[in-house]
Amino acid sequence: MKINYIGADVDCIMTELAVEINGKIVVRDRVPTDIRSLGSFLNSITGKKIMVIEEGTMAGWLYRNLRSKVDEFIVCDPRRNKLISCDGDKDDTIDAGDLAILLRGGYLRKVYHTDDEDRLALKEVVALYHDRVRESVRQMNKLRDCCRSHGIKIPAGTVKHLPVRAQWLKQLDPPVLARQLSIRWIGFDAVATQVKMARQEMTRRSKSYPIIGFWKDLPGVGPIRAITLFAYLDTPWRFGSSKKLWKYSGIGLKRFASGSDKEGRPKAGNLRLFRGVNRRLKDAIMGAALSAICQSSNPFADHYERMVRNGVTPSNARHTVARKMLSVMWGMWKTNCRYDENLV
Repeated sequence: MKINYIGADVDCIMTELAVEINGKIVVRDRVPTDIRSLGSFLNSITGKKIMVIEEGTMAGWLYRNLRSKVDEFIVCDPRRNKLISCDGDKDDTIDAGDLAILLRGGYLRKVYHTDDEDRLALKEVVALYHDRVRESVRQMNKLRDCCRSHGIKIPAGTVKHLPVRAQWLKQLDPPVLARQLSIRWIGFDAVATQVKMARQEMTRRSKSYPIIGFWKDLPGVGPIRAITLFAYLDTPWRFGSSKKLWKYSGIGLKRFASGSDKEGRPKAGNLRLFRGVNRRLKDAIMGAALSAICQSSNPFADHYERMVRNGVTPSNARHTVARKMLSVMWGMWKTNCRYDENLV
C-alpha cells in the first residue's frame, strides 16, 4: 500500500498542502483553513495517509477535527525543523513540501495534544488565570512607580479597601497625581476582578479530578500549583520515563560534550538545564520544592539538608528536590493514591 505523507503549512485564512510519495511531491493544493475544505482534500487522497502540521494557535483545533480522516496526524515542534526547512528559498508552498519530506524521513518531533474537551477548557482557564495575575502585578508596579516618582509610598490597605483608598487620594498632594492614580486604579481593579473570576472557574473545573486534591497533601503544593501542574501535564501516560517528565517540566538535565583531552580521550560531558521549556510548569514545581524546603519535618526538606551537608550546591539540591517531588506526584497520578510520607 502506498503511503501519502501530507505536509500542511497553516495560517488563519489559507492552508498550503503537499503530498509526498517515494521522495517526490505528487500533489500540491491550497485550500481555505476550515474543517470542511481540509476534510474534502484528505478524502480525495487514496491509500494510507500520514499528515503533519507545525505547533501553533490552531494546531489543537485541527488535530481534534482532522485526526479521524487520516491514519496518523502529527503536530510537530517547529523549532526542531527550523535549520533544515529554512535552507534555501522559503514560502508557504515550499514549507508544506519540506514538512512532507521531514515527515517521511522521521525527523519530526511530536507535540502532545489532548482529545478531552474538559481538560482543554481547564488548561485554557489556567492560562487565563496566570496571564491575569501577571497583568495585575504589572498594573500594581505602574501604580507604585507613579507614586515613587513623586516621593510617595502607597500605604497599606489602600490597594484592596476602597474607602481607605478614596480618603488617601483626597489628602494626596499634588492633586494631579491623585487624578492620575484614580485613572490607573480603574485598570488594576478590573484585572483584580478578572483574577478572582478566573480562579473561581479554575477551582470549579478542577473538582472533577481527584488527583488534584491528593497532590495538595504534599508539603509546598497548594491548590494553584496542583491545578497548574495537572493542566499542563494532562496525563501521566504521555511520559515514558521520569527523565522525560523532568525535561519537559524544565528541571531535567541535558548533557553537552565535545572534543578530546590532551591524551585523546573524549571530554567528560557537562550537565545543564533545558532552557526552552514551559515557564509556568517549571515555576509551579520549583515553587513547590522551595516551599517544601522552607517548611520543617518533611522528607523533601530533610533530603535537601542532607545534600547540602554532603557538599551539593544549594541550587543543584533545590532542583534535585523538585525532581524527587515531581516523581512522587507522577507515581501518585499513575496509581491514583494519596500521599504517604513513609513511602517517600
